[in-house]
Amino acid sequence: MNSFAAGENEQRDAEQQGIRLLADREHSRLEMRRKLLARDYDPGVVEEVLRSLEKQGLLSDERFTEQYINVLRRKGFGPVRMRALLRERGINDTMISEWVDHREDEWRHLMIQTARRKFGDSKGGDFSQKSKIARFLEYRGYPEFMIRDYLFD
Repeated sequence: MNSFAAGENEQRDAEQQGIRLLADREHSRLEMRRKLLARDYDPGVVEEVLRSLEKQGLLSDERFTEQYINVLRRKGFGPVRMRALLRERGINDTMISEWVDHREDEWRHLMIQTARRKFGDSKGGDFSQKSKIARFLEYRGYPEFMIRDYLFD
């Protein structure tokens, strides 16, 4: 087999692998690149496959971002944590801003729901309990000012 045919086979295999990965769940472009490179595909082939999957509409950072934010929202995560997780997955700041910023009321409502699910209707009677709630909400990714407003309002 000549090298051209071998390259075509590798590209076909890599594309099929990418399609199988996308069948399980959405992936960002960066995640897909990492997974295909981890399977020892040539970097040039991987870039070609990524372009092909995007052209076919199978790989989309926009669609990934929307779906991932919905998953994180259901888990009770706030905007600070979402922003960090999206950056880790290669989503650019402009897209993150479109999906995360300017939704303060939505985040406040989600934070209250998350706190109530974990701690009930109590906002903590003493400093120790308020600190515990604050640490939990901070870990979940809610901004400090929002937590303070909730606990001391």
